[in-house]
Amino acid sequence: MRARARAPLSDHREPVPLSADTGSYLDLRVPPPAVVAIAAALMWGIAAVLPSLRVDVPRAGLIAAIFAALGILIAGAGLVAFHRARTTANPMRPEAATSLVTTGIYRWTRNPMYLGWLPVLAGWAVYLQHAGALLMVPLFMLYLTRFQIIPEERALAAKFGGQFDAYRQRVRRWL
Repeated sequence: MRARARAPLSDHREPVPLSADTGSYLDLRVPPPAVVAIAAALMWGIAAVLPSLRVDVPRAGLIAAIFAALGILIAGAGLVAFHRARTTANPMRPEAATSLVTTGIYRWTRNPMYLGWLPVLAGWAVYLQHAGALLMVPLFMLYLTRFQIIPEERALAAKFGGQFDAYRQRVRRWL
């Protein structure tokens, strides 16, 4: 039996395996906005089930709104860059990309649309005023990295080859 290659979750400079058997059933299956909604619902559930972890956050609504606005700006900058490049922003079909976007916010992060969801979820945890809800933020990152970003990177590496490899060497996956 052949050992199955695994793509790394952390270091942005490690190569993404291109063999056909590196995928998982969950790869590119759940649209990222649905993953965000599921994470937000779980955060709410954690807050409801574990009220003892509630923390008082003065001006929680204002702080949450600022976090959410920051996240929307970051994600929006990614969408604008894709629109300007006239390429697809559909996360379920990375192979349909017509160009590799490396300008604008993509000079600092390879995944601004996903990065933008982090302050939105953190803002939701602040709004809930619950320490346990914050645990979903890194779990969201881990899930998205493994089942969305790594498969996207495999598709982009297959499509854009050395151009994507050079970009991956210059720009971090998250920040």
